[in-house]
Amino acid sequence: MSKFKFLFIFISSILSFFGCKSTQVTKKITKHFDAGFYDSHFTGFLVVDPASNDTIFKYNAHKYFTPASNTKIFTLYTALQVLPEKIPAFKYRIDKDTITIQGTGDPTFLHTFFHDSTALKMAQNFKKVNIIASNLYDEKYGPGWAWEDYDTYFSPERSSFPMYGNVVTVNNKNNLQIIPKALKKNIQYAERKFNRDYNANNFYYPPKSNKTIEIPMVIDSLLIAELWNDLLPGKVFIVNSASKKLDQIAFSVEADSLYKRMMQESDNFLAEQMLILSSSKLSDTLSADKIRNFMLENQLKNLKQKPRWVDGSGLSRYNLFTPTSFVQVLTKLYTDIPRNRLYNLFSSGGEFGTLKNWYAGNSKPYIYAKSGTLGNNYSLSGYLITNSGKTLIFSFMNNHFTKPNNEVKKNMQTVLELLRDHY
Repeated sequence: MSKFKFLFIFISSILSFFGCKSTQVTKKITKHFDAGFYDSHFTGFLVVDPASNDTIFKYNAHKYFTPASNTKIFTLYTALQVLPEKIPAFKYRIDKDTITIQGTGDPTFLHTFFHDSTALKMAQNFKKVNIIASNLYDEKYGPGWAWEDYDTYFSPERSSFPMYGNVVTVNNKNNLQIIPKALKKNIQYAERKFNRDYNANNFYYPPKSNKTIEIPMVIDSLLIAELWNDLLPGKVFIVNSASKKLDQIAFSVEADSLYKRMMQESDNFLAEQMLILSSSKLSDTLSADKIRNFMLENQLKNLKQKPRWVDGSGLSRYNLFTPTSFVQVLTKLYTDIPRNRLYNLFSSGGEFGTLKNWYAGNSKPYIYAKSGTLGNNYSLSGYLITNSGKTLIFSFMNNHFTKPNNEVKKNMQTVLELLRDHY
């Protein structure tokens, strides 16, 4: 037998082997989908092999779903495309003994996790500090957000110059501790249905509790002035605009630290502010709408199904995305970013983040993904490492189920393990 004929037979055998594996796993997944669990709710699933560009399995992949926090994948992609390695904290100008500072939407200033104090350290060197915090074009809440979530930790108001994560943090482990301290007088021990008055910064903490709770603040110019003047008494003035162009930019934290916490903890506030931050690269007037439209008209113009994308976090049920769109964006990320960095931004199955208690591998993680949960909806999109060493990109979306979330997750895990073990 000639070397060329032998080589031809060898390559054909390899291709046949992998083709057979693909067919087998497709049959197994099809059998699972035919078993009836998904009959009463709406499901979409797409799995591709980026190395061969083959579609391993698809089911309603072109149809639109409510994505919940899977929306943050689009937010992450936007930030990675637009923002530098360090977060632009604010724009500023110095005139003798006066500094004028304008917010960019950076959410890390005095945040209880990031503890960034860039603006404070710079401002304390001047006799007069002008703060511009009114340059956000968007409303404080995203379209379609649930109004009754106004006092919950996962729904802070959006703003151009956030402070303390735009929440009051309260705990009573030893005695009542308040961040920021300036609002301690606004806290009452009281059992109430809501932890804050609807349109006022009056906060309520259960008398018998010792838990740490975060309560969103009502953000307006009066509050911003109060918080700043607690830090730098008598020096800070809230102004509407600058008399001259703000020609310098200060930077705060490493961008990846922000992305990682947003993705792994599914932090809605960070996601919303990240879009606002990204818009600061387009204009001094901040607008999440503007940056979303910019991305859809440029870097994301080749999406097969244009999404209805209305916020950064996925809190809104107005968002509509297809599994195909998520796989397309995940593929862009996979192509552009080194694997170690990319996987480190996502939750890891069985290890940390929102997937800590799900999708655990036998000896190491096999899932790096973003989950998304709203009432009666659960989705998971990301990367799957098979036992054979292949990387697959997938989006698995479930809407309108009445079963417990854990039942849906168990069935999804069965499918993902089939891919892991047989492809």
